[in-house]
Parts: sequence; C-alpha cells; structure tokens
Amino acid sequence: MFDTRELICGAYDLHVHSAPDVLARKMNDIEMAQRIKDSGMAGYAIKSHYFCTSERAELIRTMFPECDAVGTMTLNSSVGGINPSAVEMAARSGAKLIWFPTCDSAHERSYVLSGQYKKLPYWATIVQEMAADGNAAPTVSVLDEHGELTEQAHTVLRVMAKYNLILATSHMSHEETFALVKAAGEAGVGKIIVTHADFPTTFYTVEEQKKLVDMGAYIEHCYTTWATGKIDLDTTIDQIRRIGVDHVILATDLGQKTAIYPDEGMLAFATKLYEAGFSAEDIRKTTVCNPKALLR
Repeated sequence: MFDTRELICGAYDLHVHSAPDVLARKMNDIEMAQRIKDSGMAGYAIKSHYFCTSERAELIRTMFPECDAVGTMTLNSSVGGINPSAVEMAARSGAKLIWFPTCDSAHERSYVLSGQYKKLPYWATIVQEMAADGNAAPTVSVLDEHGELTEQAHTVLRVMAKYNLILATSHMSHEETFALVKAAGEAGVGKIIVTHADFPTTFYTVEEQKKLVDMGAYIEHCYTTWATGKIDLDTTIDQIRRIGVDHVILATDLGQKTAIYPDEGMLAFATKLYEAGFSAEDIRKTTVCNPKALLR
C-alpha cells in the first residue's frame, strides 16, 4: 500500500505562520523546525504580517541544519508599506520571499471590514484597536490615483530583481496583481507566486489564473482555504487540474492555535489530491519540485 508520507518527503511549505508573532500561534519556530525534520519535509517559509523573519530563519537553520527555514517580509504598514529600503535590508539579511500587502492591503481591508465576514480575522481586531487609539495603520496599494504602478513599487521590483527574490501577490486587488506581475516580469523578477488564488478576497477564475501563469507566475493553493470552508475542496482540485501541476504549489497558511500543524496540513492536502486521482509524481511537483525551483 502506498505511504502518502512520501508525497511530502523533501517538501517545502512556503506559507507558515509561526511564533514569536504579534498574533497567537500554535507553535514557535523551534517546534516547527523539529516537525519539519520529523516529517521528512525540507523546510518552510516563516510568514509574519508585521516583521521581517530572515533573522529568525538564520537562527533556525543554525539550530536545525536539516530544516531550510526561509526568511520573508510582508509589505504592510509596520515596515513602511511599499518600502524599497526595507526590501533592500531584508534581502541583505537573507530573506528570499517578499509578500505584498496582506492585512493592510486597501483591497483586503475594505472587503474584510465591510461586514462580509461572519467572523473577523484576528488581525482585524488589531487594526480596530489601533484606530481607536488614534494610531490607525494606513492602507497600502501599489497603484496611484491614476491606476498606475507607483514609483516605490517599481523601485521595489528593481531591488527584488537584483537579489533574485520571490514575489508573492498576497491580498491585493486583481487590478493591482495584474499590473504588478506584468511590471515584475519587465523588471526581471523571475519568481512570482499568486497567493492562495481561491481565497474569498483574492479569488481568481481559472481564466485569470491562466493569464497569470502565462506571465510567469505559479499559482498557490492553501490547505486552510478549503479546510475552513472558505471554498469547496472540489473547486480547489478542479482549479489545480485545469491549471496543471507544473504551475501550482501547495502550501498550508497554517499556524492558527485552533488548527492542525502545518506538516499535518501539507500531508492532508497532498493526500486529498492523491485520492482525487493525481499521481504521486504530479503531487510532488506541487510540494517539492516547484517550491525548490522558486528557492534556487
């Protein structure tokens, strides 16, 4: 009988929320690194909405040589938004992946705080508390008032190209994403991830995903999106099948205290694809080969 653990042997999860963090997390980086080692995975990317994690990643790699911890930074207000200097310092300190705005994205903030969510995400409480204290975190966009990419965004892309960084589109609007991905390709940014493409605030049709793939992007699908009922699993599987595994990466977006561990989520996601008829070789493209190609 096939052991589905082979589907994640050597895998990377490029979307993990671990502690220490502003938000409560299920596990810290030390525990996560041990789980990566024990599960046979190769590594994980440390995502924070608020801080650069490259220093944490370096310490984890020193403590756990078997775990390739990947440093990242998210361009929210806490690092100055679309801030070329912050990206430069992140790159110089070893970060490999830059997330564009998440909780401070003008698009995301408008959607989440409009009342369309039955339960607000944890970060929204922080946004509301800061605003009540007269310290409102400004929203962030890559477009100016004329719908053109800002000069800061162009400069960030030049810095990213210089250091061969991975670009993740995060929670921007479709208009922003298409403008940014196009400009990224023109600037020489060769590694692009469309973040959880089936998430409610960022949902891309298959046709839109194909256009982004044609522009050089990988499409990310996360365990938490379907596992928390935000999308039907059959829809996720259909999108992966129609886009093709050569252009898809699996991730988890896990770290929430009430959820399972990221390595468990990665195995569960890969197993669901196997049960849906994907071959082990094809699944390993999404868990191992494609993430490794991005990290080269």
